[in-house]
Amino acid sequence: MRSQLHMSILLAATIGLAGSTFARPLNMSPGATEGVQVIDVRAKKYEFNPSPIRVKQGTRVQLKITATDHVHGFRITEFPDGGDAKGKPGLVFSSPQDCRRIEKGQTETIEFVAQTPGKYPFKCCVHCGWEHRAMKGELIVEP
Repeated sequence: MRSQLHMSILLAATIGLAGSTFARPLNMSPGATEGVQVIDVRAKKYEFNPSPIRVKQGTRVQLKITATDHVHGFRITEFPDGGDAKGKPGLVFSSPQDCRRIEKGQTETIEFVAQTPGKYPFKCCVHCGWEHRAMKGELIVEP
């Protein structure tokens, strides 16, 4: 009887831990629960994965971009598609943004607050081969 009770408690704890692990989307790290949504992005010929990336308005986001096959780059616009480029930016970055070079096997972190709903295109900004111009992605900020 006592061993059945211990087994039941162990089983309940195991299911509880497994449930908390699997409830989180695959591209999100545990840090997302601490006020920052961390999203792992893989850059490889000639794609970003995941894409599109969806976040909620008002969220502080960290994109952790890893170049898996060779050098890539990352550039994202601070204004949504169709938005006024002279107005207030929709993405507010923690540091100035330009082309971020990402060495093979390395990870670069881009951090921003997603303030305005819309679609924000991003692309590879370091020539990576014949289909370099097709290496694009999209961040969608949802209300």
